[in-house]
Amino acid sequence: MSAVPEPSPARRLPLSVANVEVIYDHVILVLKGVSLQVEEGQIVALLGANGAGKTTTLKAISNLLGAERGEVTKGQILFYGERVDRLTPNELVRRGVIQVMEGRRCFQHLTVEENLLTGAYTRGRADLRADLERVYAYFPRLKERRKSLAGYTSGGEQQMTAIGRALMARPKLMLLDEPSMGLAPQLVEEIFEIVRELNQKERVSILLAEQNANMALRYADYGYILENGRVVMDGDAKALAENEDVKEFYLGFSSAGRRSFRDVKSYRRRKRWL
Repeated sequence: MSAVPEPSPARRLPLSVANVEVIYDHVILVLKGVSLQVEEGQIVALLGANGAGKTTTLKAISNLLGAERGEVTKGQILFYGERVDRLTPNELVRRGVIQVMEGRRCFQHLTVEENLLTGAYTRGRADLRADLERVYAYFPRLKERRKSLAGYTSGGEQQMTAIGRALMARPKLMLLDEPSMGLAPQLVEEIFEIVRELNQKERVSILLAEQNANMALRYADYGYILENGRVVMDGDAKALAENEDVKEFYLGFSSAGRRSFRDVKSYRRRKRWL
């Protein structure tokens, strides 16, 4: 796959990742030249099996690798045309790059509302009440639970809290890591509906890392498939959802119908995937 070109000043993208390599502990190569981009107002899905490099890609963008002894060793990351891969995480947050971590990561000992308020820490106290009400308009359930300790709320409510906390930071680009993890199917659909609403009403560009390829491709505009630290396929989300390779390996379907887990285990990728 060809490298993503650096955006021209006339077409500055919210996100451009160009040929990025990531190494952990100075020896373990995890990302092997990943290139992708997010256009203004898009929802972009980053798909792949567990261990493909999805979370590492998001942490490279938000510069959270240092806490895990990882670093970007090649390539560059641009946010609206400016290189940001050497900025600190708090500098990125101030610019509008916000990540919702895998597993929600709520502050268990704080109330739901206190969790939401931590999202506004970098921008001061201006308009906090208005922003809280805006979050509660998207997540009415959080308003009902605003005085409850986050640790005593359900998994779905904690995911809503995590997304609402990110919204309090007034993001321009939101990175969502496995928002469907551990949630019932009905709640997953509710979360994705809210994500689409945020994208459309708030004009937040979104990069979404998901193992639930079926749900992600339903809501995304564009998609990238990662495998062993490389992008092996990308394209319009609807086209990916109809692609026979994607349907067979990621959606569990083939021309013969749904495959069993035993069949999937013995699946062999076609040569053009390698």
